[in-house]
Amino acid sequence: MTNLASLLETTASTYPDRIAIVVGERRMTYRQLDEAANQVANLLVSCGVVPGDKVALTCPNIPEFTSIYFGILKSGAVVVPLNFLLKRREFAYHLQDSDAKVLFAFEGSAEVPTGREARDGFSEAEGCTHFFRISAGRGPGSSPHQADDFASAVERQPRSFETAVVSDDDSAVILYTSGTTGRPKGAELRHSSVRINSLAARDLYLANEETPDTYLCVLPLFHSFGQTAVQNASIAFGGTVVLMSRFEPRRVLDVMVEERITVFGGVPTMYWALLAALDDTVDVRAIAERLRVAISGGSALAGEIHREFSDRLGVTIIEGYGLSETSPGAAFSPWGTKPRVGSIGKPIPDVDMKLIQDDWSDVPDDPQAIGEIAIRGYNVMKGYYKRPVETAEVMRDGWFRSGDLGRKDEDGYFYIVDRSKDMIIRGGYNVYPREVEEVLMEHPAVSLVAVIGVPHPSHGEEIKAVVVKNAGDATSESDLIEWSRTLLAAYKYPRIIEFRDALPMTSTGKILKREL
Repeated sequence: MTNLASLLETTASTYPDRIAIVVGERRMTYRQLDEAANQVANLLVSCGVVPGDKVALTCPNIPEFTSIYFGILKSGAVVVPLNFLLKRREFAYHLQDSDAKVLFAFEGSAEVPTGREARDGFSEAEGCTHFFRISAGRGPGSSPHQADDFASAVERQPRSFETAVVSDDDSAVILYTSGTTGRPKGAELRHSSVRINSLAARDLYLANEETPDTYLCVLPLFHSFGQTAVQNASIAFGGTVVLMSRFEPRRVLDVMVEERITVFGGVPTMYWALLAALDDTVDVRAIAERLRVAISGGSALAGEIHREFSDRLGVTIIEGYGLSETSPGAAFSPWGTKPRVGSIGKPIPDVDMKLIQDDWSDVPDDPQAIGEIAIRGYNVMKGYYKRPVETAEVMRDGWFRSGDLGRKDEDGYFYIVDRSKDMIIRGGYNVYPREVEEVLMEHPAVSLVAVIGVPHPSHGEEIKAVVVKNAGDATSESDLIEWSRTLLAAYKYPRIIEFRDALPMTSTGKILKREL
């Protein structure tokens, strides 16, 4: 069987009574997880879903994400994970663009009303015919919305299911990203790509079934890093994944002690915050005795963080590199070796990387030469869903151009030196300026706008919009911030707005963001 769901089924068959998922006091064995996924698959079939259909899922890090994720795969459908911070119009766009037939949405809270925003977006998406609200912490049938209550719908389904047979080339997941056009686009990933990428943990940090690891997942599961490198890798090797929906440094350290965590994955800002929270009340020795793998990705890790983490916890952080388009892993620093500060490591097994120029020609073999990183291998996406033109722009002869500028040293280690795209990374989330700019341009006060990232002590980067207003408009900076907050996800809207009379431009009218 080549279905990505085989990761769960194989482990559930071999180690049915092992703990698969932990959330607080809640424990879920592999048998229970597999049966819950089977119920989801049966529910989807009852809704008319057939192999190849798209099913969207927006949910924080709770067990329902994992059971629904694998249930979708078992049915032969394609998982479309969506950020639970999206707003109504963003949900509507993603559902419409992906051709999703079903949406599973977490109910959220007063502060983050995911369920309401998702329901409103669902109502505007033609072709999306079924909506299920996930009410975490409630028993079946306790939701006030009986018609769309996920727990009530799934409890009536059988606990066995014959998993759909798929080919290695069939799509398993569509991960949404954005680009210079500002319109999010779906990277279509194969079953084989995600499955093999998940199994790469065996080579990268010696994951194995005999001595299973306990993973702590605070990275969002809708993102490729948490989904593949943590959730899927843990399940592939019979490990336990401890889920946390919110990154709170002190609580993360406490959980590391309580649950005897051996593998942690995070972005640089998380490591920065964890070190800041390591005071005399933290049982550092208990953490250090168990933690054997610490993975970082998203952006380069500062040398001081490398040194301090190693000194205080006895663990060398290994940095990796990847994109939604590469399933995501593409490069990794060798485990157990001294870190090369600023390096993303070497290509993972069966993946090739090189530096290219704008015309796709190879960059000369020189440690000082800088070029765009191109990637080839099993991990590269099929393409952007329904976007042949955009796909052709980034793929040629099996190679995918990443948009990241880098160099390669004499030993084959790659280093990121800049982003050729304008992407901003705020607290580990990718924010694409063009998308934010297009929303701001809809406001009647805005004549011209440029969105940039500015340094921030804890988020890494903060979002700033430099705006030229229409003459005579009385809108204030705070007015525009609050307006954008209602239309953009919490990690996307600008916290800083600066009004200017003009923006610096080239002779051809291109805004000089570097000057801003």
